[in-house]
Amino acid sequence: MRILGIDPGLNTTGYGVIDAEGRTLTLVEAGVVRGTSGRSLAHRVGEIHAGVAEVVEALKPDALALEELYSHYERPKTAILMGHARGVIVLAGVQAGVKVHHYAATQIKKTLTGNGRAPKSQMQQAVQAELRLTAAPDPPDVADALAIAMTHWYLGCRPSAIGLP
Repeated sequence: MRILGIDPGLNTTGYGVIDAEGRTLTLVEAGVVRGTSGRSLAHRVGEIHAGVAEVVEALKPDALALEELYSHYERPKTAILMGHARGVIVLAGVQAGVKVHHYAATQIKKTLTGNGRAPKSQMQQAVQAELRLTAAPDPPDVADALAIAMTHWYLGCRPSAIGLP
């Protein structure tokens, strides 16, 4: 199974694609889609949509896993802006016929590290270890995207999670 994980952002959207077979996870590709800073919101979400659509078209994932929207009560505008990025990412997946799954940030962190409040550096180290990489994924948005893809595999779509051998 090929899984695309995405860590949404208006300036930097991290993505990571893994192939999962049995208990083995393999990195296919990881990187970032950038919205041009200083441009209009419409232009930036258009860039994000185009970039994610390109990744989906090129790598043909079976599933797209995405971090759920989180809003801190002191910064509601941030959540609203992030909702725009998430919306066009979901749209890109749906347009390509890819099923989209959502995971809370704390669930992703807990799944990979055992700590729902793990710092970015700990997430990078966990992803590096799990995927047997020579260096930690950088920027952290890429590590987060890979962690989201891995969480999807660990929490529900691998055969042992649904009762198959």
